Amino acid sequence: MSLSLQGLRTVGYKVNDITKAKAWYSKVLGIEPYFDEPFYVGFNVAGYELGLQPEDGPAEQKGANVVAYWGVPDVQAAWDELLANGATPVEQPTDVGGGIVVAAVKDLWGNAFGVIYNPHFVLPVKD
Repeated sequence: MSLSLQGLRTVGYKVNDITKAKAWYSKVLGIEPYFDEPFYVGFNVAGYELGLQPEDGPAEQKGANVVAYWGVPDVQAAWDELLANGATPVEQPTDVGGGIVVAAVKDLWGNAFGVIYNPHFVLPVKD
């Protein structure tokens, strides 16, 4: 049996101050959340969901073994904007071959947040 995955739907980030995180993500994404409750804040990012969930107590050490890369037209510009808004560098903009450029930061709550420019990726056409 296979999982029959239908593609990515939501990337969730745990934060210990959901109000501050909502303001920060609204600023860096340039959009307001479409769903805004104390238990969950959801942003529609070009058809994919970026979700914020409250984390009980102080933020724990978060691993960097998983990074979701969000598509951008200019990785260097996105990297500069994220750093200007208080993110900390994890992976500097790097051409990984084939014209694909990636970078990653940690948000103010220690979550890995990646950006990618991939000229080969094409969104599927909806019926």
